[in-house]
Amino acid sequence: MPELKAIASQIRRDIVRMVHGANSGHPGGSLGCADFLTALYFKILKHDPAFHMDARDEDVFVLSNGHISPVFYSVLARSGYFDIKELATFRKINSRLQGHPATHEHLPGIRIASGSLGQGMSVAIGAALTKKLNNDSNLVFSLHGDGELDEGQIWEAAMFAAHHKVDNLISTIDWNGQQIDGPTSKVMNLGNLRAKFDAFGWTTLEMNGNDMDEVVAGLEKAKSLTGQGKPICILMHTAMGKGVDFMEGTHEWHGIAPNDEQLAKALAQLPETLGDY
Repeated sequence: MPELKAIASQIRRDIVRMVHGANSGHPGGSLGCADFLTALYFKILKHDPAFHMDARDEDVFVLSNGHISPVFYSVLARSGYFDIKELATFRKINSRLQGHPATHEHLPGIRIASGSLGQGMSVAIGAALTKKLNNDSNLVFSLHGDGELDEGQIWEAAMFAAHHKVDNLISTIDWNGQQIDGPTSKVMNLGNLRAKFDAFGWTTLEMNGNDMDEVVAGLEKAKSLTGQGKPICILMHTAMGKGVDFMEGTHEWHGIAPNDEQLAKALAQLPETLGDY
């Protein structure tokens, strides 16, 4: 998947430049999820950059862990939802690109305000049930952080989705083992997530979220398993900060910006493939 890998490299450049430019933001999880969102928006998702809020006859994506907005904004801009030059306004006064995605600015591609963790799966279930009521055969995808699973609402939603056979939903967990206060194993050990989702009545898959071929194959397999009476969960193993060696695998880059020297070092590791904004 050389084309998708090239896009992901540019998106990673966008992420570190946006966060550096605002001196604020969340680079770690954004970098880790760049391959997933690239594959989703440039290969898997049936979507229209003209953007219709009701999403009839297209797939829906819900970003639940809204703090990784840099990667989401970059993917939306690079896939045609708005001008890539707007990325330079990230977290600036009066920008549509707020730190966490918001709907009141009417930024194309944003269907829900997110950032209050734990809510996205419930919203995704609602969208998926709406599609069923409308006889719309398209799918709903959602993305969640593993630290977000500390929120009880996630498990209420997981139980609801299985009971109501919401089998047009594919929820992916970014399982990087890190959250804002440290490793998930120390903050709140998640235990055997596969066993948990299996026990809640989901069909559960696992994949390496930083291997583009595996991400595409995993998403395609998940799509093939929809419509069989169970919601689908993908447990996606990633490295926080993937692509920038000094950011990889540590919670310390969850929510801080690189300085000038660190930005230069990061950009040297990320080929410019589509042109910087």
